[in-house]
Amino acid sequence: MNTAPTWLRASQQLLQSATDLATLAARAYLAQVFFLSGLTKIRDWDTTLLLFNDEYRVPLLPPELAAVMGTGGELVLPVLLLLGLGGRFAALGLSVVNVVAAISLPDIAPAALQQHITWGVLLAALALHGVGHWSLDHLVFGPILARRLGLGSTR
Repeated sequence: MNTAPTWLRASQQLLQSATDLATLAARAYLAQVFFLSGLTKIRDWDTTLLLFNDEYRVPLLPPELAAVMGTGGELVLPVLLLLGLGGRFAALGLSVVNVVAAISLPDIAPAALQQHITWGVLLAALALHGVGHWSLDHLVFGPILARRLGLGSTR
């Protein structure tokens, strides 16, 4: 017997839908930011290599390798994040890209630093909370995990 009033169940469902929408919106926003950055880098690869050699100070990596890894991460991980496929992995990977980008610019402007902080907070929330019900992780792997764990429905 379910003792929760109907209005309470309805409000919980409404809040869950709002949470799923907000999570999807955060994923779409972050995916756009990082993917467009990656596209900018591949449009003019010579300039990208020049920047990684002369401007960006990526620790521990040769500039050419840092350019390839950073650009690859900015092109692949946003797609995974948007789809919600390996969503936590994608959020963590983009967090690394974000932190490295922020610390690699010796004279980062305060407004640019604030953007990196905002992206970092959103990525941390997605990595910790997950990418939501409106994701391939939930739609594909949720039922598989539920069957294997004997939990029935994942909703």
